[in-house]
Amino acid sequence: MFMDENSLKDLLNLKVERYNQPSFIEDDPLGIPHRFTKKQDIEIAGFFAAILAWGNRKSIVNSCDRLLILMDNSPYDFIMTADWNNEPRIFLAFGKFVHRTFNERDLWHLLNFLKYHYFVKGEQSLETAFTKWMLPGDETVENALIGFHEYVFGFDEDAKEERHCRKHIASPSKKSACKRLNMFLRWMVRDDKKGVDFGLWKNVSSSQLICPIDVHVSRVAKKLNLLTRNQTDWQSAKELTAYLRKFDKDDPVKYDFALFGLGVMEHY
Repeated sequence: MFMDENSLKDLLNLKVERYNQPSFIEDDPLGIPHRFTKKQDIEIAGFFAAILAWGNRKSIVNSCDRLLILMDNSPYDFIMTADWNNEPRIFLAFGKFVHRTFNERDLWHLLNFLKYHYFVKGEQSLETAFTKWMLPGDETVENALIGFHEYVFGFDEDAKEERHCRKHIASPSKKSACKRLNMFLRWMVRDDKKGVDFGLWKNVSSSQLICPIDVHVSRVAKKLNLLTRNQTDWQSAKELTAYLRKFDKDDPVKYDFALFGLGVMEHY
């Protein structure tokens, strides 16, 4: 479908206004971190909601509900105080958790990572797990995502041996589109006062974000001639984001709302 750039920008801006609204996140994984007010609770709930965002939205939300119940609906307090390695009750309860191919082993690994980051290292935010890998002048979050992957699987000797969980923490170094992590970064970084994204993190700019891309977004982007690449990979994510910067160089990822809405809500 051919549209000139002005008409295309008008269409996408119209869809951003329509879908960048709190009413559209009630049944969305993004609604999970919106249950909380403490920064660390939002980060942890959002992180798991993004990592589990695989499948239909109802099943994702149900899995997040089950996980939060296991964490007593206080994820940060749970990370900081629970001794799951020595408490059989916790171990048995979490041992039954599964969401598609994400199983209890993956969950244990990420819980141990979060314990290391917040409790052992004493970090006050998950933001530093990404930003400490960024370099001055970085135009995108590529280094942040590569470094985060290395951190998650390098924080101790057991982490280095973990293999199964690696499929759930993507990296540009593996040519992955990193859809779920880019979505999580969008939630934490964008700050447009619309009540959807949180804008909690101040050391990453919205201009550095990469648009989350999956088969739905890719299909719409190609139909609108925003994307030429066939593979849904890191290069495609960068190509799409580069095009969207023509419409808003400071906040290209706001068009994720438009592309997702057109693809999933309107079956464009």
